[in-house]
Amino acid sequence: MSDIGQGNTHRGARRRADGELILVWTLPVTVIIWAACFLLFPGFNPPMSPSMSAEQVAAFYRDPAHVPQIRYSMIVFNWFGVCLVPILVLIALQIRRMAHRTPIFSYAMLGCVAGGPTLFLVANVCWLLAAFRPERSPELTQLLNDFGWITFTIVVPFLIGQGVILSVAIYFDDQSQPVFGRWVAHFNLLVAAALVPACFVGVSLTGPLAWDGFLTFWVKNVAIAVWIIVMGVVLGQAIYRERAENAGRPDELVDA
Repeated sequence: MSDIGQGNTHRGARRRADGELILVWTLPVTVIIWAACFLLFPGFNPPMSPSMSAEQVAAFYRDPAHVPQIRYSMIVFNWFGVCLVPILVLIALQIRRMAHRTPIFSYAMLGCVAGGPTLFLVANVCWLLAAFRPERSPELTQLLNDFGWITFTIVVPFLIGQGVILSVAIYFDDQSQPVFGRWVAHFNLLVAAALVPACFVGVSLTGPLAWDGFLTFWVKNVAIAVWIIVMGVVLGQAIYRERAENAGRPDELVDA
């Protein structure tokens, strides 16, 4: 290949890595949005109880102090799911760089990427609708509230799936310099296990499996927050490492 062709290849790889770094640096925005929504939505701190009566739920959504908080927090929370997409797509891209003979792992990861943020959006819309017309009958408001909480909590199969898929992909990555260390696979399996109790949110109104319970609310949300931070860090390290390796091999072809 000519020097010009090699130069174009290197520049293309460099621009690709730069684009990936830009997406990685959306992570702080994601964390800020997540924290803002958690603190702003009055139903999270403390979490609403599923054992509240229809009248109590309606009173919560009719509270003049709660209405603007709910509306604005749900508008902002919509962007949390959107901001997760670049990070999840970057993980799928890193899976493609692993030593596999099949792209099935990255395709499966992309399937999980499509499901999680979508269900987050559905939960947000339900809470927003409950606060949009607080004069509705208490039963309808309670229905929207139940729909929002169940959807928000039971989204975990997509998150568990992506953690398991990523872990298996890492275990099969037998390169001398793997994309992610084995500890990242162990970590993802641990997070997936922590999310399993949330799958059973529909079986109890009280206790650790209720949507306000220790396992389904606190463990689940803390696990997701830790996962976002840890995976953001390891993604950044992998991309910076690839960028440095490409810059250090000016006379070799780099797959653009």
